[in-house]
Amino acid sequence: MSYTRRTKTELAQRVARDIHDGAYVNLGIGMPTQVANHLPTGVEVVLHSENGILGMGPAPAAGEEDYDLINAGKQPVTLLPGGCYFHHADSFGMMRGGHIDICVLGAFQVSATGDLANWSTGEPDSIPAVGGAMDLAVGARQTWVMMDLLTKQGQSKVVESCSYPLTGVACVKRIYSDLATLECGDDGLRLIDKVDGLSHAELEKLIGLPVRA
Repeated sequence: MSYTRRTKTELAQRVARDIHDGAYVNLGIGMPTQVANHLPTGVEVVLHSENGILGMGPAPAAGEEDYDLINAGKQPVTLLPGGCYFHHADSFGMMRGGHIDICVLGAFQVSATGDLANWSTGEPDSIPAVGGAMDLAVGARQTWVMMDLLTKQGQSKVVESCSYPLTGVACVKRIYSDLATLECGDDGLRLIDKVDGLSHAELEKLIGLPVRA
């Protein structure tokens, strides 16, 4: 059967749809930052950045960027009414103190039981960049991963056991990918949803692991 992958915009919309009203949320560098542009109308979500911002809005319009107001990935952001910025030590205190409801991170690998590897591939020429990922992975009440399901070489990023250096152990609750949304747990993977046209058997073959319906 034929199927169409979710675009990055569609994936950001899918993640945004699951963020509950009143949540304090940290969006990781890269693909997760797009979630800010797709939060549902009427839902109040307080966006946090580890460099010391609370109350971020969507990305600024072209030509209206203020490079004195940036997120942890050095991207220009906007500030909603009531938003503020402060020392990054206080920001990390929020993360480590369990005051972030959801963090959305990118990943190189996620295990079926929720282990996360997203800061280094362990290769000699790779540039390790952990940032605040370790603090978020263990400090946030829920850690979600947003990524393509497969590498450019067609290998699953969802694995039985991570081969890359770990960021956190059993910390990921959900994986939002371009082909399916999965839940991680002690008993492995559970399917939340998948794109139209992709059968359950095909999904399991792509991942190489059993996925409970």
